[in-house]
Amino acid sequence: MIGAGLVLGGALATTLALRGADESTRTQPDPAREQTLATRSRGPAQGEGSLRWIVAAGGSIPELNQVQIEQDVALIAETFSAIGPGRVLFGAGVDSPSVQELAPTSTRDPVVASLADLFAPRGGRDARYRLPTIAVDEAATATSLARTIEHATSTRGAPLVLVLAGHGNRGETARDNTVDLWAQSSLTVAELAAMLDRAQREVRVVATTCFSGGFAELVFDGADPAAGPAGPVRCGLFATVWDLEAAGCDPNPDRAAQEGYALHFFNALRGRDRDGGALDPAVLDLDGDGAISLLEAHTRVRMVSEAADVPTTTSERWLRAVAPEQGPSLPVSLPEEDALIEALTQRLDLQNREPVAFAQLEALEDRIEAASGALEDAQAREDEAYRLAAAALLARWPVLDDPWHPDFGATVADARAAIAEHLETDPVHAAYRTARAEVDRRVQELAELRRRAAWLERLTRALDNRELAGRLHAAGGTNWQIYERLLTCERSLP
Repeated sequence: MIGAGLVLGGALATTLALRGADESTRTQPDPAREQTLATRSRGPAQGEGSLRWIVAAGGSIPELNQVQIEQDVALIAETFSAIGPGRVLFGAGVDSPSVQELAPTSTRDPVVASLADLFAPRGGRDARYRLPTIAVDEAATATSLARTIEHATSTRGAPLVLVLAGHGNRGETARDNTVDLWAQSSLTVAELAAMLDRAQREVRVVATTCFSGGFAELVFDGADPAAGPAGPVRCGLFATVWDLEAAGCDPNPDRAAQEGYALHFFNALRGRDRDGGALDPAVLDLDGDGAISLLEAHTRVRMVSEAADVPTTTSERWLRAVAPEQGPSLPVSLPEEDALIEALTQRLDLQNREPVAFAQLEALEDRIEAASGALEDAQAREDEAYRLAAAALLARWPVLDDPWHPDFGATVADARAAIAEHLETDPVHAAYRTARAEVDRRVQELAELRRRAAWLERLTRALDNRELAGRLHAAGGTNWQIYERLLTCERSLP
């Protein structure tokens, strides 16, 4: 899930989208769908203080409002529908054809497509856009989300589950991380913390976005570690740590081809595997209490997800902030960590699990650093190749980088054969294609290394969690009591 804090760029992209529109994909009235959506309000909800769950999801622009996010919202609403009323904030809202879905066939003009890929590369050109097929209450903007949270937490009531799904960006520090929302708006960790500091009810946050581990700072007052623990009870479970991206934004509607935290987590809460098949309850019910908690569903993701995500929680963040670095240890009941350690030790075929796991992770991190450097070098070569390729085209046809220029259409029409021949035979353009392919190869290489490292990092974090918790238990006091409260919160049922 690539961070989504970007501004619409490249007028050529908009022009191509308009020119390539397929009449068969244009929005048509659907009476059945309208009847379904009519069962939900579209404006501010009445009695938002009685809400038991809120989900805010989607992208800041249509290109980032992928169908997988819509499918995840449907799964979330299905999962939480039994616990009470909820509210769905999604994308641009119920009436906007802004859900991105991979197009079955391409309708792009090959010459113009090549120009677009050179002068204004961006994703989404192999996709089409449609209305949501899920029930939506309103658009997922920062304003609507803040209003809904404030209303829902202004009075006392049963715990509220807040789900943030879609895209996120990394800030300068963890508390500056954001969840990105429609209309290129966003909500920072610190801003959410300020709202929850005023909350009159307990809140559990589940975030599936890139860099979502930044929201683990909610464990602190104002999301500021220097300010000490937050007063109201709140906890969270997150798709990945604060400085890593996460999977979960595929435009391909085939669920079997997707990965992502939400796909595993919300199915696990319903006793199912990622494909919706029933699981033996013992696989999920790690403490044997006959129910599946938020933390147990989170642990399931850590055990089986093939993504490069490294899921984390508020209790993990608290341990790393307050547990003694050295000292005595006392036993702690952590069945979730025990199950994960056992499962990943077997999966990774590690005999002497602790030293081997840490050593292998360190070796992979060295390879990741080297691969990152190689990618940067390849990108620099691609940039230079682009400059030369662009200059060669513009020297002959000066308006090809500006689809809004009045001469653009006529130039492409009149010189199409010559432009096509240039793109096919010019050695400078061939060098650009080679440089671009090298970048793609380096990106895939780095992604595979990170995916392999994720398994080891999940295991080593679990080993660290157990060690830190033992030392914190021995130290006792308020910090240990807060850790126990966080675990109780994370182990709650939705």
